[in-house]
Amino acid sequence: MAQAIVVMGVAGCGKSTIGAQLARSLSIPFIEGDSLHSRENVNWMAQGRPLTDDMRYPWLDEIAASLKGASDAGVVVSCSALKRHYRDRLRKGGDVFFLHIEVSRDVLAARMKNRQHFMPVSLLDSQLATLEPLEPDEGGIVIDGELPILAMIKQIKNNIHVTVKNSHCCEGPGTVTGVKHRHSLRSSV
Repeated sequence: MAQAIVVMGVAGCGKSTIGAQLARSLSIPFIEGDSLHSRENVNWMAQGRPLTDDMRYPWLDEIAASLKGASDAGVVVSCSALKRHYRDRLRKGGDVFFLHIEVSRDVLAARMKNRQHFMPVSLLDSQLATLEPLEPDEGGIVIDGELPILAMIKQIKNNIHVTVKNSHCCEGPGTVTGVKHRHSLRSSV
C-alpha cells in the first residue's frame, strides 16, 4: 500500500501550507482536511466552540476513507489529529505517517489573527490543551514549524524516507540516522 502522510498539529501551525507544498514536491495529491468537515462542525467552531469527540469522529472517518482511497503514489492530508485515539482512527485508512508541525503559542496566535479561517483564535488554548504528542511507537516526526517553508520541506524530504522505513524499528529512545526516535527534527537544522 502507498504511504499516506498526515500533516498534523493545532490550528495555525501551517498544516495546509506545508501539506500542499510537500505534496507538490513529492508529486502526489494533497487533501485539505478542513474541506471534509461538515457544515455543522464549521459553524460550531466559527462560534468559538471546540468540537466534541463525537462531532470529530465522522470527520476523522471521512479522512480515513480518503487515505484508504488514495492513489498508489500516496497522498498528503492535513488534519489536526490532536489525540492518540484520533490518530488511531486515521490509521484505519492504511499505513499512515504523521508529520507533526510544532509552533510556539505566540506565533500560532499571530498567524491565526492574520488569516481568514473559520477557526477563531479563541479556540487556540483548547487545541493546545487537547494536543497529545506523538508517542515513540507512532510512525511520525516532529518538525519546527517556525522554520522557513522551503527549509522545512527539505528537512522533511531528507528524513521522511528513513523514518517511514524505520518507523516501527526501535523501542525506547535512540536515533535513526540522525532523527531522534522521539521523531523530532527541531534540533537537526
